[in-house]
Amino acid sequence: MSHETIFNFFNSGILLFWIFLLVFPKKAFTQKIIAYPWVPLGVALGYVYFISTATGIFSGDFYSLNGLTEMFQNATSRGVAAGWLHYLAFDFWVGCWILKNSQEKGIKHSWMFLPLLCTFMLGPVGIILYTLVLLIQKKPFNKTI
Repeated sequence: MSHETIFNFFNSGILLFWIFLLVFPKKAFTQKIIAYPWVPLGVALGYVYFISTATGIFSGDFYSLNGLTEMFQNATSRGVAAGWLHYLAFDFWVGCWILKNSQEKGIKHSWMFLPLLCTFMLGPVGIILYTLVLLIQKKPFNKTI
């Protein structure tokens, strides 16, 4: 199987799971997705594959913007794939946590669509929006973290 095929499997496959989070939040399948971290763990295995076969990804320094830019310019496609799967795994895990936490707090899903969509597309922006929803709903972070 080619690296491109493996990458496309993870990159396209995660979309199906995000659709369940966004559109079918109460379905049994979605509840299983958010209860157990199998999906982000699967993507994490893809990350491990790409990071272990990549070359040049650690050739820059992590302490400056120029060093990071150089690192990604020198990375192979496998290194870039590893970086992208890193984002996919973490953003999906955060999306699952946000949905589960909001359901535990009794927040209507209509309030959750935008934070989840932004978590999918813009990562940290979704976390900011979810925090604002918690504050507006007067349900701040507590024991469910």
